Amino acid sequence: MTPEEALALAAEFAEAFACDAADRDARRVLPLAELDKLSGTGLLAITVPVEYGGPGLPAAVVTEVTRRLSTGDPNIGQIPQSHFVYVNQLRRQGTDAQQRRLFGEVLAGRRLGNAQSEAGTRHIRDIRTTLTAAGPGRWRLNGRKFYATGALLAHRIPVLAHLGPDGPLHVAWVDRHADGLEVVDDWNALGQRTTASGSVLLHDVDVPEELITPYDTIFEGPQTYGAFAQLLHAAIDAGIARAALIDAARFVVDKSRPYPDAGVERAADDPLVVQAFGEIELAVRGAEALLAEAARAVDRADAHLDAESAGAASLAVAAARAATTRAALEAGGRLFEVAGTRSAAAGLGLDRHWRNARTHTLHDPAAWKIQHLGRWAVDGTPPPNHGQV
Repeated sequence: MTPEEALALAAEFAEAFACDAADRDARRVLPLAELDKLSGTGLLAITVPVEYGGPGLPAAVVTEVTRRLSTGDPNIGQIPQSHFVYVNQLRRQGTDAQQRRLFGEVLAGRRLGNAQSEAGTRHIRDIRTTLTAAGPGRWRLNGRKFYATGALLAHRIPVLAHLGPDGPLHVAWVDRHADGLEVVDDWNALGQRTTASGSVLLHDVDVPEELITPYDTIFEGPQTYGAFAQLLHAAIDAGIARAALIDAARFVVDKSRPYPDAGVERAADDPLVVQAFGEIELAVRGAEALLAEAARAVDRADAHLDAESAGAASLAVAAARAATTRAALEAGGRLFEVAGTRSAAAGLGLDRHWRNARTHTLHDPAAWKIQHLGRWAVDGTPPPNHGQV
């Protein structure tokens, strides 16, 4: 698949997904059929390396694919985020045998979920799930995960766990239907309602050694692993922002009444409405531009990886994340300001844009992205070397 083909497919799917996005949100219908369509076209295999039979498309392409899908329905845009991140983990940390096996599954249309975050721990990087030795070449996996986006609809779930009670973090690549693994559909948020981001329960799940890859070693030197993951989150928020703006414009043109003092026949000609649309468009365009530049920075760093290029990529992504957060919240909130009272009718579902933005932008604090940018601007302090920047 070429970059042009991938982007065209993403645009086609986005248009189709947008038609039923409000209904899926209202009835909380999980997008299994839609994900099957994505898998069936090979769109979720676009980052599999060329040497393993994939197209090996760069971060700039997968970022734009994610943004376009998220413009149609950000729930569908978010579910494959972990899939692409763990394909990236396998590319960096897997052995040749592991890559041949698991990349082959992805090329065959199998989806990866995630079981990474945990509730009730001290912070996001406090992981308690453990792999315990259970004989030669076998391990037992125990723990409880939350925010496991896409796990319910996945074929295989990469699980982040310590190798031994106090050992380094590794990834166990577990079959979705393995004995002892349960995925609970208990996600109940105000937005991003159909991402199936529930819990994964792990009780003595048998894991062969050949399906375990190291994780901590990613961060022993310069890396773009964290920047790539954050980049796709920024693309989701950019998609939410653009979708809100599109729906607001459509509503104003087709359904809004003008305010009498404006002296115009159409609400779309009210100078205050036009001004507000211009301000929102400026915010969204700026966020999209920073997103595109961040994707190019990640690709540049991957081509010539060192501490300087990796730091530049992380800072570029931090800027994109902060900007897309603001744009998504602004577009989702000001939609009602420009569209008027009728737009607040519950049956229209226009509130989902703000709810989606408010929910997804909480994934990582935008304020910390700005902190990293500020420390760089003040005294050249590079960003930290971890998975959240």
